[in-house]
This record gives sequence, structure tokens and C-alpha cells, in this order.
Amino acid sequence: MSAKVSRTVLKTSTSGDRRAEFNPVRYSVQSFSVEHIQPRNRGGPRVADHLAFSCQGCNNHKYNKEMAADSVSGEPVPLFHPRNHHWRDHFAWSEDGTEVLGLTPSGRATVVALQLNREGLVNLRRLLFAAGEHPPPEPRGENEANPPVPPASP
Repeated sequence: MSAKVSRTVLKTSTSGDRRAEFNPVRYSVQSFSVEHIQPRNRGGPRVADHLAFSCQGCNNHKYNKEMAADSVSGEPVPLFHPRNHHWRDHFAWSEDGTEVLGLTPSGRATVVALQLNREGLVNLRRLLFAAGEHPPPEPRGENEANPPVPPASP
């Protein structure tokens, strides 16, 4: 990714730092890439507001999807949109901090479509949790007065 594109995405990202926006972590088992939130081959514009940092694995699984089935209702719903939605409204961390839990139809569909709990990510989160680096703090700008995103209650 070019330095210019990287700086542009940093300015518009929900976190304001190099953190994946679908799975808000600073570390990944794969490199970060720039994701077109609304795929270009589906009419997505080429503007900074429609770009997000994503690990390459999530980017590959999202591909050109904008909708996916909710795992509870089976109905097609829009995927999580990091510019229009707040992460904590749609997701929570499992009690041990290793899995992303979908709280809403869009959250559940995104967890499944992007495979946010694939083995490599769960293992990485387990190590980061043990090192005190996980779960990550709430992305800047979402709820500045709130503490880091807590794990979900059982």
C-alpha cells in the first residue's frame, strides 16, 4: 500500500491508528490492506470515506460482499460498515477475549462472512490476552468517555 493511501485511510479510520476496522486489533497474522467498504465492482466510490484498514484475511473473506445471512434468522442483512456503525453496538468479545460475538443481525452476519473467529485469529488473540494487549481499547471517536470494550458476560 502506498504511503499516501495509508495516510489518507488513517485520517478517516474510526480508530485513528493502524488497527483493523472490522476486527479492531493492532496485530494480525497477516498484513493489513486497504479494503473498499462498498466494493468498487458494485459501484463503490474511490474516496477515502469508503476505505478501511483490514487484515488481508478479512479482506479476502469479505471480497465484494455487502450483505450476508444472519446466522439466527437466515435473512440477508447488510454487513457491518465501519464508517456508519459503532463496533461495540454490533459486537462484543467472548469472556476469554478470544472470539468476536455478533450482537445484532449485521454483527452476526459479519462474524460469519468475514470468518472473524478463524483459528489463526483466535490463537493470536489468546496470546495477546495473556500479554495484556487484548481486548483492544475502544476506537477513538466512538465513545471517548467510555473505557475499553469489555468482554461479553456469559
